[in-house]
Amino acid sequence: MNWKPTKLSDFLTERGGRIKFESANQLGLQRIKKIDFSGNIHLDAETDTKTDMIRVKSGDLVVSGINAAKGAIAVHAEDNDVLATIHYSAYEFNSDRISVDFLKWFFKSPEFSDLLREQIPGGIKTELKSKHILPLQVKLPDLAEQITVAERLNRFRLEQLKLEYEITHQQSLLVNLKQAILQEAIQGKLTADWRYAHPDVEPASQLLHRIAKQRLAEYEMAFEAAVKNGQRRPKRPRGLVTTFSYELPDWPEIPSTWVATVIDMVGSVCVGSTPDRNRKEYWGGLIPWVSSGEVADCLIYDTREKISEEGFKRASVTMHSPGTVLIAMIGQGKTRGQSAVLKIEACTNQNSASVVIDHGLVVPEFLWMVFLARYNESRESAKGGNQPALNGGVIGRIALRLPPLAEQAAIVERVEALMQQCQALAAEIEHNRTHAAHLLQAVLKEAFAPASS
Repeated sequence: MNWKPTKLSDFLTERGGRIKFESANQLGLQRIKKIDFSGNIHLDAETDTKTDMIRVKSGDLVVSGINAAKGAIAVHAEDNDVLATIHYSAYEFNSDRISVDFLKWFFKSPEFSDLLREQIPGGIKTELKSKHILPLQVKLPDLAEQITVAERLNRFRLEQLKLEYEITHQQSLLVNLKQAILQEAIQGKLTADWRYAHPDVEPASQLLHRIAKQRLAEYEMAFEAAVKNGQRRPKRPRGLVTTFSYELPDWPEIPSTWVATVIDMVGSVCVGSTPDRNRKEYWGGLIPWVSSGEVADCLIYDTREKISEEGFKRASVTMHSPGTVLIAMIGQGKTRGQSAVLKIEACTNQNSASVVIDHGLVVPEFLWMVFLARYNESRESAKGGNQPALNGGVIGRIALRLPPLAEQAAIVERVEALMQQCQALAAEIEHNRTHAAHLLQAVLKEAFAPASS
């Protein structure tokens, strides 16, 4: 192999000219929205801009200043000119000297990153502009060998894409498996053998009666104490109001020892609040305070923020005991509808609902599994326009199939064991993904080894 030193400016010529955005808007040209890491240009139908632009002509090599080292370089192959922001640079190139495919792979290689570190202040963290790219001193083979190297790497990448697809497919299957486990758990299918072995267990209809009796006693005690001490009287929980009504889904037959009900009948749904952010003395204390972003299908043992005793007293926050089940009512992305179980005493903000089951007659982890299993349904129950949200009333009327207390514990034990197996599968899949990424870097390093010799 005969790789010769050369500057990129020997075969690249910048397409100069910065266009003020007022002038760019009058041209009516499409804009480059992005170049993906596979080297594909995506155009934006929106033509108006508020930033200065550059003009890209047909056949130009376009380089992303931010993501070039990840593969975001491409040739604009369409006939019409387009515009790009100044975070890109465009070049005419000598096709007799350089293979664009080879150059794409070279930009992705560890050797290119090493060159940037050696020749550019700031290295790979620097946004690449023409003043950085054109003076770069590199070693290149002749055109025929460039094409051979690029073709070999393209074939390898095709095989790697097949592997990545299979890994993604495995992850999708694993997600479906976990959801199937949860669905079978809350429908009673997972513990059919357990019920056969325990025919004399207290049925859930009696359990529900005991829950109502205990909740009513606790409410009446709290009411009497408030009256005696001249405090604000507590509001009767919705599930204990005689006029409370709810609808149940048209479920297929459920196990005979189970009962169909709603969240409001097994616990009290509360909504938290946020102490005044402008009062520094309300924050930085020792009292855990849960934000909706922390309600992420998990067990909560600690919180990112804590409030002070003063913040607790002044704000309408409630301290919840371990075992309280939380559900996020509002939030960006996938947050809304996610759930968690408190493993500590903590307060919550107004974007999360707390299902309080202090009576001890519902296993918290079982109730959590109900929310996990119906995540998509919960999201669809959200109301509102631009930012749909759940509310306490909607959550309180979420239907569930309630098993006997002992069976709830058996369900949790079995689901946890199955989920541990799923976690082991997930770790193996992630290992395969990491290995595939490292393999690409090793292949690139070998392919471009002459460039660093």
